[in-house]
Amino acid sequence: MSDKYDVIVIGSGPAGYVAAIRAAQLGLKTACIEKWQNSKGQGVNGGTCLNVGCIPSKALLDSSYKYHETKTSLSTHGIATGKVGIDVKGMIGRKAKIVEQLTGGIAGLFKSNGVTSLFGTGKLLAGRQVEFTDHDGKTQVLSADNVIIATGSQPINIPVAPIDGKTIIDSTGALELTEVPKRLGVIGAGVIGLELGSVWNRLGSNVVLLEAMSDFLSIMDQQIAKESQKIFTKQGLDIRLSCRVTGSEVKGKEVVVTYQNSEGEEAQETFDKLIVCVGRRPYTEGLLAPDSGVNLDERGFIFVNEQCATNAPGVWAVGDVVRGPMLAHKGSEEGVMVAERIAGQKTQMNYDIIPNVIYTHPEIAAVGKTEEQLKQAGEHYNVGIFPFIASGRALAADETEGMVKMIAHAETDRILGCHIVGPSAADLVQQVAIAMEFGSSAEDIGMTVFGHPTLSEAVHEAALAVNGHAIHIPNRKKRK
Repeated sequence: MSDKYDVIVIGSGPAGYVAAIRAAQLGLKTACIEKWQNSKGQGVNGGTCLNVGCIPSKALLDSSYKYHETKTSLSTHGIATGKVGIDVKGMIGRKAKIVEQLTGGIAGLFKSNGVTSLFGTGKLLAGRQVEFTDHDGKTQVLSADNVIIATGSQPINIPVAPIDGKTIIDSTGALELTEVPKRLGVIGAGVIGLELGSVWNRLGSNVVLLEAMSDFLSIMDQQIAKESQKIFTKQGLDIRLSCRVTGSEVKGKEVVVTYQNSEGEEAQETFDKLIVCVGRRPYTEGLLAPDSGVNLDERGFIFVNEQCATNAPGVWAVGDVVRGPMLAHKGSEEGVMVAERIAGQKTQMNYDIIPNVIYTHPEIAAVGKTEEQLKQAGEHYNVGIFPFIASGRALAADETEGMVKMIAHAETDRILGCHIVGPSAADLVQQVAIAMEFGSSAEDIGMTVFGHPTLSEAVHEAALAVNGHAIHIPNRKKRK
């Protein structure tokens, strides 16, 4: 093993492995350090996202929806089925195969691009040196012209519900359940709580989500959030807002959760399993030597500038470990930007246009500003809304819940944001993200020819509705 590199990346999640591949493509001698081990004790790349996050959760979301649809909705299409069952172990096994395929894929990409893959832990020392300790405990000091920190994040634990790995579990444990719990409690009704809650709700659990905030999905446009809450409640999710958990007690195979409800009264609920998903925090344990020169901000994130450079020359940080939304795609693009800047390019990243997605069914997706943010900033804007119930393609697919909401500047008509709850929301919002990247107006989208019948037409109609020109719904009177 060489001990001198152009670039050393610490962490091989979506931010780290993408940074390593791009750096190698640019002719830089690159190594990537990863501490993750699979159940067989082998080093694997991919970080949280591929191993216990984005990918396995989507596998379970899709499997559980297919079961739910077969059991409850296929008769709508005239399809008759016999008794429908669910093999949870088989579902978890499928998820594991997908994870193995993708993590193995990164190993192949590292090999084809010439990235040196090192399994173990990395600690940043002074002068761009990295202390690498392999899984056998053998230590070596490596040096690099540039170091990219991409160590990601980990679930936040709360003292009122300590994880025991059996009855009280975190998001990782929730992906490994081999039986459907009859009563499932979820602390936190954010992105992760909703996704995991909806998986087990479809499979037959009675799911209660306890959320401390008074607003549902406070980061999302509130019109879309309220519509989403209605849809999820109809699906059987019991979402309780303004509920602060104050304690939990495991009794045999059950857990009794005590919380303060929205009326300020103490209440209790008993569950067979309790998932704690109240957010994530940056992972920096054992990462930085005191003289590394890298500073943390007041929330424990590594302090970086707009180009992801830290205070230490030649040291960069990307992904969940730095400011900004904890999104895999945001981390990946930061990884590309840093690799290209190391290679002498002037790459910049547009932080104003990062799509955000919740993979429930229907999906929720957003890009740009919410109506609440624009009101607060005193911006003048117009809104166009198109419900999926008016879409021929959505009707044909029996996917009519939700809407597209487009927001454009009142004077310039430039698109400021798009918010969707409905079928294929993630892919639809990406169309608007591309348009926004090119500075499009609502009229630009309105004048674009969309295929018929497609779900995309809902985006087209919402853009037309911004200026009162929608064809397939009555137009709202414009505000004076």
